[in-house]
Amino acid sequence: MKTDDDLIKLYSKKILELAANIPHSDPLPDAMAEASKRSPLCGSNIRVSLDYDGNVVTAFSQDVKACALGQASASILGANVIGLTRSQIATARDQLFEMLRSDGPIPDAPFEELEVMQSAIKYRNRHASIMLAYEATLTAIDSLT
Repeated sequence: MKTDDDLIKLYSKKILELAANIPHSDPLPDAMAEASKRSPLCGSNIRVSLDYDGNVVTAFSQDVKACALGQASASILGANVIGLTRSQIATARDQLFEMLRSDGPIPDAPFEELEVMQSAIKYRNRHASIMLAYEATLTAIDSLT
């Protein structure tokens, strides 16, 4: 059974700060691509819009309706996504997944701030929400090819 101490660790000050400051939340008019992802377990929902020049993300917007963990994860993505390739975003997604599912290493730069998500490793029902922004971003990029 989870205790209040477990919840305090899960929703750390850093996670709450990230969740309160999600970058690129203004709509992106005339976006080249959009995608939405939803976690059926918790109902978290993220919609991303982006421009992509065939190599890197050049503009990005996200509408995040998720728990604090999903919001914090989206915040970290939003702070880093512009200028990244699809491959770099996919690597971050894969490393985040491995960190959550297998207690793998912290994702590489520029996503090392995802270390804060280690508090959610034992909360498997939250993993899908944490992954949503990365999944939606990759789906949007893939819709352009």
